[in-house]
Amino acid sequence: MASLRDSLDLIRMVRPEAGTAALEHEIAAERASSLGAAEARVKKAIAGLSGGDDREHWLGEAREAVWAYFVQRELLGFRRHAEVIADLSIPANVLAGLGAVRK
Repeated sequence: MASLRDSLDLIRMVRPEAGTAALEHEIAAERASSLGAAEARVKKAIAGLSGGDDREHWLGEAREAVWAYFVQRELLGFRRHAEVIADLSIPANVLAGLGAVRK
């Protein structure tokens, strides 16, 4: 029985670009998964802010999570964050802690 690696090797011999396409697809899937996890962390921290308990802790968590999310988005080529700020209802006090201003 042929393994997946054997199949990919055969494909690469016939069409070398197919091997890189499979790798690029896997990298894109990993990037999307990682960005989704970063967004989930932002949502969790923002939800913690509205819980009332340990607000300073959650404010710090939210600022760190939003900063990491923005950096990750920028690494993927997304330079504008206004839409996700609105979609995720990121509070002004979280953004202010990043040095950002909501317009």
